[in-house]
Amino acid sequence: MRDRKRYRRHRSRILLINGPNLGLLGKREPARYGKESLKDIERRLKKKFPATQLTFAQSNKEGEIVDLLNAALKGPYHGVVINAGAYAHYSIAIRDAIAALDIPVVEVHITNVHAREEFRRKSVIAPVCKGVIAGFGAAGYELAIRFLSENR
Repeated sequence: MRDRKRYRRHRSRILLINGPNLGLLGKREPARYGKESLKDIERRLKKKFPATQLTFAQSNKEGEIVDLLNAALKGPYHGVVINAGAYAHYSIAIRDAIAALDIPVVEVHITNVHAREEFRRKSVIAPVCKGVIAGFGAAGYELAIRFLSENR
């Protein structure tokens, strides 16, 4: 296990990973997912958390998300926020990559997945995450960043 104490004296560093179709935010079902684009959300988060170093990534490819999580093993992040999209419901590869991390990971969903289709109600990544935030729209990212920043 790596020594994370050397990173404590610096500002929080958080990796935010967004999965498939989240690059379509603002265009894809705006009544359900909101009118803000992913870039709008990223700009707002940077403005709201100026003392936190935020690194953003979005991929529609499962392997790229696994690669991002594997790279987080090498640092320098204090935590990860992940909205894995549909992969949250079936990707054992992403689950295993999260389980390998020695930093906290918070799963975020823009919608309340428990009020949607049955297949969306189970997350295979939730058991290896510190917590899950769902149903609060893009504000879920803010809650996750606040938690990770305050609990490092």
